[in-house]
Amino acid sequence: MKTVRVYLGADIAKDQIVLACRDLATLPPTITNDPAGHRLLVKKLVATSVPVQIVCEATGPYHRAFLAALHAAGVAVSVINPRCARDFARAQNRLAKTDAIDAATLADYGRCCQPPLTARPEPSLTELQELVTRRSQLVEDRAREANRTEGVGLRRIQTSLRRHVRYLDGEIEALDQAIAALIEATPVLQARARVLRAVKGVGSVTIAVLLADLPELGSFNKNQVAAMAGLAPFNRDSGAWRGTRSIRGGRDAVRRILFMAALSAARTNPVLKPVYQRLRANGKAHKVALVAVMRKLLIHLNSLLKSSPPCPA
Repeated sequence: MKTVRVYLGADIAKDQIVLACRDLATLPPTITNDPAGHRLLVKKLVATSVPVQIVCEATGPYHRAFLAALHAAGVAVSVINPRCARDFARAQNRLAKTDAIDAATLADYGRCCQPPLTARPEPSLTELQELVTRRSQLVEDRAREANRTEGVGLRRIQTSLRRHVRYLDGEIEALDQAIAALIEATPVLQARARVLRAVKGVGSVTIAVLLADLPELGSFNKNQVAAMAGLAPFNRDSGAWRGTRSIRGGRDAVRRILFMAALSAARTNPVLKPVYQRLRANGKAHKVALVAVMRKLLIHLNSLLKSSPPCPA
């Protein structure tokens, strides 16, 4: 007889995790989001006689320690996009939103959709993701501070802003060095970076973001990887009406960095520059032509990593 898997919904917040599972009455309704709470849940799950799969949402820094504890204990877990859970709740006409309702929704989502398991991340990849995220935060802070210098008349404030911009420049440079050192010290990342670096228009920042935020690059087909980056055009048709296709969704950080890479590739890449020029000559808008370059660039990078020799362990 086939053993039925039990799905446990876990709504993660900063200080606590709300649990929901109609098939496991012995579990506490909430646990603290700290090592003690994680150990308590793992102890309860180990004592159960049925296989349990936890379903939770990606919540930035709040789910990482919980995910690491589950992987260390060998507990099956799926981390899903919060949008999927919210759309699933709306489809069931669940308009109210509380932590308990969200946890129950995640459990129901697991039973109905059976999401794939989330693999245990490599420590080097996790470190790279945190470094790249921090760099992105500092770049945004620097842009805001630089914009504030315009229109400021008081010299003391201008001096303060410029001093802060110089400090942020130093912090960004230090992170760039740390990212480069990590990639060079990790054989898998180094091999993948070498393949990406060979493409004209793809710089070190683009490589770091692609390695960190799109680690699946090279393992999916061209349509799947374009959808993951938010570069797959969606139809808007109804009856005889045909709407304009547009891109949406996907991973914002990847799409933003590909936009900057496409700007460079449209000027310097011997393959993509003619593509951009041909689309513009055919009357396509600048952004439409640039999105086409982004998509072709991403598909090309995906094919390079797919056809390159396996990365060393």
